[in-house]
Amino acid sequence: MKDFTKSKFSFVQKFKIFGIISLILAGIGLGSFIATVFGASPFNFDTEFVGGVELNYSLGVDVDRSVTDNVDAIVNRVTGSHASSIQMTGGGQSVQIRTAELDSESRDALFEAIKAEYPNAESGETSYISDTVGDDLKAAAVKASLLAILLILIYITIRFELRSGLAAVITLCHDICVMMAFFVIFQLPVNMNFIAAALTILGYSINATIVIFDRIRENSKGISDQRVFADITDRSICQTMARSLNTSITTLIPIVLILVLGVPSIQNFAIALIVGIVSGTYSSICIAGPLWVNLRRLGGKKTAAKKAKA
Repeated sequence: MKDFTKSKFSFVQKFKIFGIISLILAGIGLGSFIATVFGASPFNFDTEFVGGVELNYSLGVDVDRSVTDNVDAIVNRVTGSHASSIQMTGGGQSVQIRTAELDSESRDALFEAIKAEYPNAESGETSYISDTVGDDLKAAAVKASLLAILLILIYITIRFELRSGLAAVITLCHDICVMMAFFVIFQLPVNMNFIAAALTILGYSINATIVIFDRIRENSKGISDQRVFADITDRSICQTMARSLNTSITTLIPIVLILVLGVPSIQNFAIALIVGIVSGTYSSICIAGPLWVNLRRLGGKKTAAKKAKA
């Protein structure tokens, strides 16, 4: 990995550029979340959140990736939309299909289409997923995320200072919003895997940010001059960049393998993790430190203004 410690690139001076990029990406996610709150959701919510039906079929053949893809194509042909998820069950010869709610005629037509492709297919249990349960899950997910962010704010404030805590929390919210924006743009299904990935990224991103903040604090002991603090922040980011990039790359390798080789039920989880890790790496390097510098400057200006009035 390249030695970044001698780099003269200033992340603090380029913060406006990074900020504009982040505002555009995170703004899409935040806007989508606000629209969802007011009932005009652009998200492609899975049946776990909006309700639907869970169908179980024994196909009489060994189920692999090609079989699940074929079954999904059948579902799309019969119902007009792809299944939310298709999982292998029952010892490897059965599938569990989750899709939007279907009437009895559509379910019969779907089974006939599957049986035409797999003559030994048998219909199993049918379960209905209530949208009320989905609302409860969404509320629980939001509460869990907010609680995690609050605890992180308290921890960073105790370990460093309030302004660094605010910078860290804004960075975390940025990463979650970028994940939401990606899922909205590409209309990927949002389910509990997405929520699990989001909570995972909260922990991953804050760890990368703390590494940089630790180095900034170590290098800035006894220094109060804001211009010097900005230079120290740039130097600290460069000193920790190799570690941040190495950690992200080694984390991404197995997740990419899961995405390429894994079953469809966990691929969206892998996608969410990849987007979150890339965003977390970018934000911890380009956003967190410079944002802390700017919050310190803002606090310094307010303090100076109060002294001038006194």
